[in-house]
Amino acid sequence: MNCVFVQIRCKPGQGYKVAEEIVLREFHSELYSTSGAFDLLLKVYVPESDDIGKFINDNLLSIEGIERTLTTLTFKAF
Repeated sequence: MNCVFVQIRCKPGQGYKVAEEIVLREFHSELYSTSGAFDLLLKVYVPESDDIGKFINDNLLSIEGIERTLTTLTFKAF
């Protein structure tokens, strides 16, 4: 499994709606509300055989209220 972090910027007033929709879809490992340039931090595990970009597109980017995302791939846990 590939561990991937996605920072999510929501349209104004949409953070809770976006978070609720992510929780309902049940594809995440962890989801946090954050301060700073992004509103939410999402941790997902993507199967090795799946294309990460397609996984993010199919599971996340169709959610109404998302303005922008920033995806960070991980390589090794220490």
